[in-house]
Amino acid sequence: MFLIKDMPKFERPRERLIKHGVSALSNTELIAILLRTGSNNKSVIDLSKDVCYQVDAIQDLNKITLEELKLIPGIKEAKAATIIAAIELGKRLSVKNNSSEAIIITSSYDIYHYMNDIELYEQEHFFVIFLDSRLKVIKKELIYVGTVNEIIIHPRDIFKQGIKYNASSVIFVHNHPTGVCKPSHADDRTTKVLRDAAQFLYIEMLDHIIIGKGEFYSYKEQRIFKI
Repeated sequence: MFLIKDMPKFERPRERLIKHGVSALSNTELIAILLRTGSNNKSVIDLSKDVCYQVDAIQDLNKITLEELKLIPGIKEAKAATIIAAIELGKRLSVKNNSSEAIIITSSYDIYHYMNDIELYEQEHFFVIFLDSRLKVIKKELIYVGTVNEIIIHPRDIFKQGIKYNASSVIFVHNHPTGVCKPSHADDRTTKVLRDAAQFLYIEMLDHIIIGKGEFYSYKEQRIFKI
């Protein structure tokens, strides 16, 4: 069985929470603290990822049931019950309102907190977030999974989906498995190509976020070039 104590101390979710604060943890790490241990053939982090994979967005986890969690290999009744209890506590603490299920993106920090669970992925994952005219998320889609050092993006595939969803704007997000969020020359080229394609189709490109380990880079905020 894989235990959190088997991880290097600086990578352990609980220690990271104590040192950096709870907001520094990804969704995966928060769930790992609840699970405490992995299974016979999976680490607790990988098991936490499997939980996250069950939903399109972390907000949808509040609809998952005990039985659905138990269908995940390595999640037995005790672990499932712990997650359900944490979700219920969150529901009771939250302020109820009619728009609670709407995800509104207004800043790069909103994007990071919405997507920061990808920081632990071992391959580059490239996502696009489609938004309506009120900056409400319509859909989040995984476009490509690349190698550790390279990812190939074709604008036609991305914007075909944007037209399908009648999106007013898009946000691009990908991770750097190295943990360093500094953009590469390839990232710069890809961002410019996507920006030009968006302008041609009259779809606003709001930002391109690169997520590293506990950090992120925003092209819009850095103003490397106008988006």
